[in-house]
Amino acid sequence: MSGIDGADRVRVTVTGGIADVRLSRPDKRNALDPAMFEALVTTGERLRTEPRVRVVVLSGEGPDFCAGLDFGAFRAMAEGERLSARVQLPPSDGPARATGQRAAHVWAELPVPVIAAVQGNALGGGLQIALGADIRIVAPDARLSVREIVWGLVPDMTGSQLLPELVGRDVAKELTLTGRTVGGTEAVTIGLATRADADPLGAALALAREIAGRSPHAVRAAKRLLDLAGRVDLATGFAAEQAEIGALIGSPNQVEAVTAGFEKRAPVFDESS
Repeated sequence: MSGIDGADRVRVTVTGGIADVRLSRPDKRNALDPAMFEALVTTGERLRTEPRVRVVVLSGEGPDFCAGLDFGAFRAMAEGERLSARVQLPPSDGPARATGQRAAHVWAELPVPVIAAVQGNALGGGLQIALGADIRIVAPDARLSVREIVWGLVPDMTGSQLLPELVGRDVAKELTLTGRTVGGTEAVTIGLATRADADPLGAALALAREIAGRSPHAVRAAKRLLDLAGRVDLATGFAAEQAEIGALIGSPNQVEAVTAGFEKRAPVFDESS
């Protein structure tokens, strides 16, 4: 098992093509302070160009995924201070420019699938980080909340734009305007989570191993196409579909997938082909 250097707020190990990324502030329920925000952004950006990685599993150490903003951040806000004043990051050329937005959106920007394993609390900013994942596996008794309204705020870490896409505009408004807590089982029912499992991290790692066993080029192409759906017109989406399939048919990894299937063996894919 090999590691990727990063701040102590986020721990990363890579093995078998799977990056196991863990928010590492369990004594504070993995709450978001300036160091955590910076570590999330820098870790995600580093993984984006890491050739070993085929899948990312994002979780929190200890009993919680992430309980949201550190109380110190709320005190700073009461004095008119913005989070960005405490975080030193290079400017971003992507759609997410603010620090909090980048900490959540960087996971959506990864070219490989990201699976969030959610246990305990995923509140406010913690929930918005989970929304940056492609797939969310939650414990049945997990606690999820668009909590910002309780503190006189609005979701500003991409949640206001991503939540309606997942649960519908009306449900997004109900969750955002009340700040109520949703259990893991209900989260699946309303589309906030993909599925529930008593061991979300174990389930996420098992799913990651399954995905990591597929052609990495096909997996990345599938993510690109599915991320376009509903965000571009049909002509653009259909054209992208044909471009991706044209690049895959007859490629070394596509041939290997077919050959291995007929030979009833595990495929051996070439990352560079």
